[in-house]
Amino acid sequence: MSDLFADYAHAATRSTAYDEMFGAGQVPRAEYAQVASTLGELTLADVTARADSMARTFLDRGVTFDFAGEERPFPIDLVPRVISADTWQVLERGVSQRVRALEAFLDDVYDRMSAVSDGVVPRSLITSSDHFHRQVSGFDPAGGVRIHVSGIDLVRDEAGTFRVLEDNVRVPSGVSYVIENRRAMAKGLPEAFGQQPVRPVDDYPRRLLTALRKTAPSGAEDPTVVVLTPGVYNSAYFEHTLLAGLMGVELVEGRDLICRANRVYMRTTAGEQRVDVIYKRIDDEFLDPQQFRSDSVLGCPGIVNAARAGNVTIANAIGNGVADDKLVYSYVPDLIRYYLGEEPIVPNVDTFRLEDPQAREEVMDRLEELVVKPVAGSGGKGLVIGPAASKAELEELRAKVLQDPRGWIAQPVLQLSTVPTMSGGQFSPRHVDLRPFAINDGDDVWVLPGGLTRVALKEGSLIVNSSQGGGSKDTWVLAEDSAQLARQSAEAQVAVAPAQSTAWPVDPEPRHEPEQ
Repeated sequence: MSDLFADYAHAATRSTAYDEMFGAGQVPRAEYAQVASTLGELTLADVTARADSMARTFLDRGVTFDFAGEERPFPIDLVPRVISADTWQVLERGVSQRVRALEAFLDDVYDRMSAVSDGVVPRSLITSSDHFHRQVSGFDPAGGVRIHVSGIDLVRDEAGTFRVLEDNVRVPSGVSYVIENRRAMAKGLPEAFGQQPVRPVDDYPRRLLTALRKTAPSGAEDPTVVVLTPGVYNSAYFEHTLLAGLMGVELVEGRDLICRANRVYMRTTAGEQRVDVIYKRIDDEFLDPQQFRSDSVLGCPGIVNAARAGNVTIANAIGNGVADDKLVYSYVPDLIRYYLGEEPIVPNVDTFRLEDPQAREEVMDRLEELVVKPVAGSGGKGLVIGPAASKAELEELRAKVLQDPRGWIAQPVLQLSTVPTMSGGQFSPRHVDLRPFAINDGDDVWVLPGGLTRVALKEGSLIVNSSQGGGSKDTWVLAEDSAQLARQSAEAQVAVAPAQSTAWPVDPEPRHEPEQ
């Protein structure tokens, strides 16, 4: 093994985390054998040169993010996160199961509320959620799908067990980094990539477009799909432009759309064009000033009524945010049993519901041991890690929880699994999570083989969000055999829009923290 790993074993002993690359005695796990062999032959100069090359590529292509007021290349580390075929099969089934249960839950929430009448969840859980929107109660979305795109965040605990950390079915983002990371890593570590049966990720745009078109309103023979963005100053604008370009569809802002007679039209140089499917990348509250925030200029007046009339599909559906609520998250295992009649394949992290007086009392006595999160938070904002918090911070948190118990949950501090990451001239263990992305076309839930592995670049930190200084890794899912790899590679070669799919857009003023 290279000298770059000389102190790795010692560094790993400072944490009880499961190491993704090394087992006992610093022996590489089977799925990492080729990566370990390649890295073992590299010098610090080699690693530095490759890392600089990938950073320059990201900067040239606009794959950057705003950190502390400075535009930087989105950090990608040279060591990939490798997942075996057997492990991925379990995660794939678990993510699909979760999406199917949440789809059924949202359909129930805005219609019968049978889960409430049957005692599975309390009514107050739903009606008190910040993202429960009565404006869309009582009607089915065109196409019958509410969760077209989801990002289910997973972590691996000290025992090596994958667990769901949270659900993102409102405006999940980050898949652009998955696509860009793969392009960079194929060149950054070609020796290992070329010798591994790594499943491709470039089929995602085709799958997404197919699902969006399939869920268009009935009667739309050749559906027109658009991507609705808040504009160039949004943190995920690069992703909006990338996906629109790869799908070969128009990228629009709210001012480009007009509603008339409960139908949506797009302004073009050739006149108005009917729009059948809107892949929205803005929050519900800004979508329609007639229904939500009257001061919003990001959406289009009348779009909710057009959706209610069944004349346009909005993906993801309005009101999905109730399923992102972290208190609702604690009930998902029960929802899986209720709607699907199955046991959860991937378990939750143990969670205290702080609106429960008994749980709240226990958490108040153990604040310094737990992670406490706001139920409506995202991007790592607002959470407090007890062992790392000061007494003043804990007392401030205590007051907030007692004032609004429904607004908080608590969980044990998990030592997220680690992957070798370049720091200070050598590889050191750094904590990671994983966000697999799934696409639901109404008949099937397809899970992208891989996902966004986010890494906490600061030693010991458990905060992986880019807004908090985190980076990313390419995620390599290994194929079961060469036949599976060849089959998926062939599918990925199917062009969606040859004239546009090769034009990867670059944001002139990019800002790149994922929306969720």
